[in-house]
Amino acid sequence: MMKKTPIASLIMASLLLTSSLAHADSQPNLPTQERDHNEELVGFGTGALLGAVVGGPVGAVIGAFTGGIVGKSVGDDEQLKSQQQQLAEQTEQLASLSEKQRALKELSLQYADAQSRLNALSRDRAAQLEELIVGMNVQFRTGTAEIEPHFARQLDDLAYAMSLSPELMLDLTGYADRRGNSDYNQTLSEQRVEAVKSYLVSQGVAEERLQTQAFGASSPLSAKQSRESDFFDRRVTLKLQTQGAALAANQQSGN
Repeated sequence: MMKKTPIASLIMASLLLTSSLAHADSQPNLPTQERDHNEELVGFGTGALLGAVVGGPVGAVIGAFTGGIVGKSVGDDEQLKSQQQQLAEQTEQLASLSEKQRALKELSLQYADAQSRLNALSRDRAAQLEELIVGMNVQFRTGTAEIEPHFARQLDDLAYAMSLSPELMLDLTGYADRRGNSDYNQTLSEQRVEAVKSYLVSQGVAEERLQTQAFGASSPLSAKQSRESDFFDRRVTLKLQTQGAALAANQQSGN
């Protein structure tokens, strides 16, 4: 009867300990260190119970020791699984970040290539515009400011080219031949330059990009007047320039 009492006591203590710790494990907010300790105690209590049943008091002691080791092992396994899960998640995040960096680098290279192509196109466009404008004059019949169809098509091309190069300005200068009095020729040259300006504006060129001036018959191309030279004097000349150059020219003329 005396032998059974320690065994019964151990069994009872183990059951109480196991029940208490099971309740503690059901609380998810316990610190990790406390949960690990509970797992060891669960193993300890379970080992003691089984040891007591099988081997009496001595078996209870051995079982408790063995159960504690088993409980500790179970806790370590759970912690290892948690760390492995965290490692897997971090590895996945790093792989995603690496892929994003690779995509960003590829986009940067594509942008640099596109920028280089755009610069080359801008240079080509400026060269083509210069070719279009060099020596470009709009000629007029005697006593009129009407733009002939041939020159209208050239102005269409010029308006389109200027839409591709918004940094460029256009200087328009009107002239007249030497026939007629100076007041009439001045007015006619102003009407001609205004006709060209209005046509370009109708084709989409902003009015502030166009600068106009008129000189009547005061600037003939040839010192000797003739029918042929009069034809070339009835004109509006067109000259491209950048905004900076246009501003400098205006300041100089103002002085």
